[in-house]
Amino acid sequence: MFLAIDAGNSNIVFGFFDENRKKWIHEFRTNTHKDISILKLEKELHLFFLENGIKTDEITHVGISSVTPEINPVLKQFCKEYLEKDCYLINGRSYAKLKVSTARPNEIGSDLMCNVAAAFEMFQSNCIIVDFGTALTFTVVGNDGKILGVNIVPGLKTAIKALFANTSKLPEVELKMPKSVLGKNTIHSIQSGILYGYTSLVKGMLLSIQDELGYSSIVIATGGLSTILTNLNDSFNKVDRNLTLEGIRLITLANFRSKD
Repeated sequence: MFLAIDAGNSNIVFGFFDENRKKWIHEFRTNTHKDISILKLEKELHLFFLENGIKTDEITHVGISSVTPEINPVLKQFCKEYLEKDCYLINGRSYAKLKVSTARPNEIGSDLMCNVAAAFEMFQSNCIIVDFGTALTFTVVGNDGKILGVNIVPGLKTAIKALFANTSKLPEVELKMPKSVLGKNTIHSIQSGILYGYTSLVKGMLLSIQDELGYSSIVIATGGLSTILTNLNDSFNKVDRNLTLEGIRLITLANFRSKD
């Protein structure tokens, strides 16, 4: 079993890939705290392992993508002490064995590179990856696997929290697509403004990118919020919540094999 750990700005995701069944079978999420302790991780994961019948000796490889370097020592310690495994932390040198590349490997987030690795392995063609995370990102990949550019805007939850934090009377609302674009009350107005607004943002960004490229691209959506904007379903060729996890797996195994 392969364990992929995706340490983002909002959540740390632990994904478990069954190598016999060739599918992701379990997922555990915990909030990202820069002062997270090894004891907290061990307690939460121990319970999750028990509930799902996972044994630590079933895990063969562990790969980590992290955009929060402050917690990397804790993640490494967790793997070493609890799982009794050496983990592979993806870095700027990790992509040399892959079909994909970037001109600035030490600047681009490892989560975006994981998305690219998985998407290009899947389609072997130019593509745009839309990642609905803490930030909403658009990563553009050419036919040769090279990253052509990345666009970044605040994510859905980030926008909602910013509105809530910087206004006196507006509440923090649930991310639920309203039936009408016309807000009928305060909560509905915020939902409509953010969700229909972001729908137009995504459509407009995809149109602008492909207009500049001069050709159409395969569009893949990922991230925990990738299914929220239901009006975008026709804009995506594929929605894959596990894209980042799959990229972690591919990059980790490519680098482990290179040692053999």
